[in-house]
Amino acid sequence: MDGTTTTFGRKALRTLVLAAALAFPVSASAPALAGDEVDAFAASFAGMDAPAAHRKAADAVDITTIDPANELGTPGLGDPIGAGVASYYADKFNGRRTASGEAFSNSALTAAHRSLPFGSKVRVTNPANGKSVVVRINDRGPFHGGRVIDLSKSAASQLGIVQRGHGRVELALVD
Repeated sequence: MDGTTTTFGRKALRTLVLAAALAFPVSASAPALAGDEVDAFAASFAGMDAPAAHRKAADAVDITTIDPANELGTPGLGDPIGAGVASYYADKFNGRRTASGEAFSNSALTAAHRSLPFGSKVRVTNPANGKSVVVRINDRGPFHGGRVIDLSKSAASQLGIVQRGHGRVELALVD
């Protein structure tokens, strides 16, 4: 190590030490560590002494209430997940199978996204006119550079981007 540790690094190290202490049973020959001893051990492992204020704040954190997805920066419901250009499916794709296995329908409010899980619901907003629509992800794509989502024609129509063929949108996860 180079001698520097971020706050996240200390918290992550403390969590790992606590998890290890809980995962391995204590034998009669190995005494259990108290809270301050765990902090001291974690700090010595990182090669530096954690400030007392940090130890007290870390002791106050109830790790059973932490949402790992949000701690790792994964978006939650209602959080913006990006912005960019949206396009829509041509009529020739009607009836073809999507990556999720269901038949594509241009009249349904569905979309393709590169990484969101199938079934995710996304609010797509056209900032130019303020219109928005909620779509369900059922396919992968778009595979055209610079595009963030492929919409069904029905969804694109509600956003007002059919005539142009594409448009700038903002995306947010919804329930």
